[in-house]
Amino acid sequence: MIRRPSLTTRLSLLFMLALTGVLLAVGLTFNLLSREHFVDLDRHALHEKLQASQRLLGGLRRADQLEALGPQLHTLLGAHQDLRAQILAADGRVLFAEPSEAAIPARFRTQTHALWEWWEEGRLLRGMTAQVALAEPGQSLTLLLALDVTHHADFFAALERWLWIALGVCALLSAGLGWLVARSGLRPLREVTQVAATVSARSLKERIPEAALPVELRPLVSSFNGMLERLDESFVRLANFSADIAHELRTPLTQLMTHTEVVLTRARSLEEYQDALYANLDDLKRMARMIDDMLFLAKADNGLIVPARRPLALHELVDKLLDYYRLLAEEHGIALQASGRGLIAGDEGMLRRALSNLLSNALRYTSAGGSIRVAIAEGEGEVMLSVENPGPSIPAEHLGRLFDRFYRVAPADREGGGNAGLGLAITRSIVEAHGGRIRCASADGITRFELAFPAAMAAGPL
Repeated sequence: MIRRPSLTTRLSLLFMLALTGVLLAVGLTFNLLSREHFVDLDRHALHEKLQASQRLLGGLRRADQLEALGPQLHTLLGAHQDLRAQILAADGRVLFAEPSEAAIPARFRTQTHALWEWWEEGRLLRGMTAQVALAEPGQSLTLLLALDVTHHADFFAALERWLWIALGVCALLSAGLGWLVARSGLRPLREVTQVAATVSARSLKERIPEAALPVELRPLVSSFNGMLERLDESFVRLANFSADIAHELRTPLTQLMTHTEVVLTRARSLEEYQDALYANLDDLKRMARMIDDMLFLAKADNGLIVPARRPLALHELVDKLLDYYRLLAEEHGIALQASGRGLIAGDEGMLRRALSNLLSNALRYTSAGGSIRVAIAEGEGEVMLSVENPGPSIPAEHLGRLFDRFYRVAPADREGGGNAGLGLAITRSIVEAHGGRIRCASADGITRFELAFPAAMAAGPL
């Protein structure tokens, strides 16, 4: 497996590449501009010589009069030791050369108004060509001037050589400097890593301090601390859940074992064995319901509960449930009332289960002569449903944990009554799976559960 370079190495390499790229661009730009500058200087020098020579030669009538201007041409063109000059007649004869052995390739004789150059025996020459019209018709001269600019070429060769050397040295220095800067800049990240490495399931209470961290690392550390907090809450909830499961299952198992042991202490009749088995069956059914409820909550925690989204008249569902519970309510002298209408998008079976839990609780804690009221109201983009019953007020310290698993307010239930304390937790999971919310308010002998669902039009495609 190929080992990937460390972040420090990658940052130092990026720093080196960036700095080297900038220096290379600056060096090439300087080299290009310098070359253009020297070319302009050469062009200007040649242009001046050409203009002066043209003014001098322009006074001639014929090409054979050029010899009379020899001293002046030697003074004008011979003072510059790097300058070569040739004056040609219209037929190509060389009428004047300075120095006398100066040779300029014939291909440049027609390249007027352009700067040309060529290499000759390791020397670079740059020149210009001009045509001089004489006074007599049909008479003209060709003037060629060339400067030896080999020293310019040598200068730029040395400049490029030192540029590449300096670029290599700067690349090495920038790599080392980048490594130091990256290592220093990443020191807070290493400190965070060291602290994170000490975190375990037994030390989830620890948090990484954010005050001394750079601004760039604070969002990362804040997210990490938030993750630790969520993990801590999850571990605590899991530990409590495991303890609650063990406690809740221990009671019926103990009852089953005790009852079975008592039955087996002596021989009994067939009817007695049947009664014992029916009693054990009731406990087993209660354990099976508890296990089903725990599996439902586990699925809800992992987002596996996906309700169907179908149009549902909430008032019709409430009427069916009240008809189902009416006989039981009449036996206890409790009145059931419903009001309001509302349309939502949801899963009828799941909502039936959630509302059944609320109605069962209301019937359990409502005394004879009381009345349970179910009210439905449509608000702005949502449908509100409330289940209200008279009975003992729930103390404020219990309201915040009322929807926790296995949490029961009544001491008798906490000591192992028939209520497992999962109904309200399931109800909350179902409501939240439908995109709704649930809360409980209890005061002055009235307990009210309030549910809010998105209205059918606001619930998305059905």
